Amino acid sequence: MTANHKTADSRRLYPALLIAAICLGITVCEWLFAYQDPRLGITLALFLALVIYLVTPIVKLGQPFTDAAESLVLIPLYILFTSSLPWFFLSQALLLPAVYSAVIALCAWHIYRKRISLREIGFRRDKWLKHVLTGILVGAPLGVIEYFIITPAAAFPTFEIKYLLRDLFYMVVFVGIGEEVLFRGLVQRDMTNLFGGKWGLLVASLMFGVMHLTWRSIPELVFTFLAGMIFGYLYHRSRNLTAPIIAHGVGNTILVAVMPYLIG
Repeated sequence: MTANHKTADSRRLYPALLIAAICLGITVCEWLFAYQDPRLGITLALFLALVIYLVTPIVKLGQPFTDAAESLVLIPLYILFTSSLPWFFLSQALLLPAVYSAVIALCAWHIYRKRISLREIGFRRDKWLKHVLTGILVGAPLGVIEYFIITPAAAFPTFEIKYLLRDLFYMVVFVGIGEEVLFRGLVQRDMTNLFGGKWGLLVASLMFGVMHLTWRSIPELVFTFLAGMIFGYLYHRSRNLTAPIIAHGVGNTILVAVMPYLIG
């Protein structure tokens, strides 16, 4: 093997090893938070974020690596924001939009700092109706399937349209936009730029699944990984976030605002 081949292999290997280490660190953070002591998970998330921001300028493995690492660092910051801020003063009805507003703000800060256009991450107006319909058709059955995995209880004694519409709004505008911008528009996009489409899809979906460890359910972990693959495939094919956002939001709405009243 020539020196040039060795250098080329090193340039591919080192970014892969460092990205794998970051993903492992994020997994350990979430596992500690869900299964051991939340304080340990929060502490490790803060440490991991600081290390990534300090190390990436030093290793100098190229801009695609730096972009991918800095997208991944948003996940431990997500853990910090959603678990350590004083949410106790909010009513239960406002908790979800407040938490995901913090996630959206975190992504917006990253997008602004990196000078990424909204079109680059997937906010496009072309074929929007097709993408909305695709999202509904994909999201509805996913919500039904997930219900039989985690069987959440009904939030209210009876089904009411006003709560259905409220939950649909929350799930699309806050949860759908927040998580799809993070995992598809940023993480998957930057991983694709670094490793290619298949690896970008796989890494983003794995991290999406890991972030659902808090359900303490292996079937839910598998389901969210596969759902992430579906959302990621929609994004990969269209370079548009509309279908993943709608699918995510509709699926969650079916999960919490429809199925508990039909089956429960």
